[in-house]
Amino acid sequence: MSSKDITRQFLTQIKDRAFAPAYLFWGDDEWRKDAALRALLTGAVDEVTKDFNLDQLRGPDLDADAVSTMLGTPPMMADRRVVVIRDVSGMKKPARAALDRYLTKPSADLVVALTMPVGVKPDAPLTSRCFSLQVNAVSGDELTKWIIKQTSERFGAQITAGAAALLQGAVGDDAGSLMMELDKAASYTMGGVIDEAVIEDVVGVRHGETSSDLLDAVASRDVTKAVALVGPVLALPKTTGVGLAMALATQTAALGWGAAQRAKGIPLNRLAKEYFDLLKRTGAFPGRPWGEATAAWTKHVPRWTVAEAEAGLRAILRADERLKDTRASNDEQVLSSLVLELCTSSEQRRG
Repeated sequence: MSSKDITRQFLTQIKDRAFAPAYLFWGDDEWRKDAALRALLTGAVDEVTKDFNLDQLRGPDLDADAVSTMLGTPPMMADRRVVVIRDVSGMKKPARAALDRYLTKPSADLVVALTMPVGVKPDAPLTSRCFSLQVNAVSGDELTKWIIKQTSERFGAQITAGAAALLQGAVGDDAGSLMMELDKAASYTMGGVIDEAVIEDVVGVRHGETSSDLLDAVASRDVTKAVALVGPVLALPKTTGVGLAMALATQTAALGWGAAQRAKGIPLNRLAKEYFDLLKRTGAFPGRPWGEATAAWTKHVPRWTVAEAEAGLRAILRADERLKDTRASNDEQVLSSLVLELCTSSEQRRG
């Protein structure tokens, strides 16, 4: 079952009030995990008797007796109780054993909600005994659609596609940060249309100075523009040197792959579709909407050879090591040197 099908099934359960005995929320997007948990609690907990029938606990704080007591307590004046255990991966072995025993034979009048921190994958016993909802960050065109939808549903405002793309380029895919900036933008416009000028004022980003613009400049090997953009792009919210290096690595690998495809005789007008298929197969994150990335790669791939892309990836690896070394130069210096190297073709270097 696909992640979208699982999400639809989860929302249907809430709507129909037909809850699974236990839910497991995990993945790399904390904001969306919390949003899913809040949706479950809104549907499953009776607001009038909430104080009696909702317990929210931390896994590392629990012992076996506490787990058994919480999971063995019946609801009071309501159809069900809900017990939330955050960071279930941090539970001590006896407490986890008590939870596992309960999950093999759960009560009909109790809903258990378990969460796991970012970077931790659940084990098989949990995924097999719980309704498992993996909540990962969305990116590309899907993220743009999400921004537009959230602006309308949560803030009662409208955002133009250009403004959504500009916001995405400035903030990235962190849902919590995006919601914070959308909240400010909606307040700024008093519920009116959020356009690119609003995003520029509220977020502090200027059109033409996003991470997408930097990636385009490198792909086109416009060294003057690329070097000039490093500082303004690094100043954007939630933007780091390591994150930009990752986006450059994805782009450079894609340009090298595209150069190899062209060498096999695949025409340029077919390459955009090939790039889309590649992203679907690999799940790689290009640091911007898929359509925008594939269009840029298709346009600029004639400027690259496979050997140059391979050399570029080696340069990115060296830069990444320097970015993670606190004794090295600052991020702007490291990235400026990197984009200078990426933008210089082998012919220019030989000259």
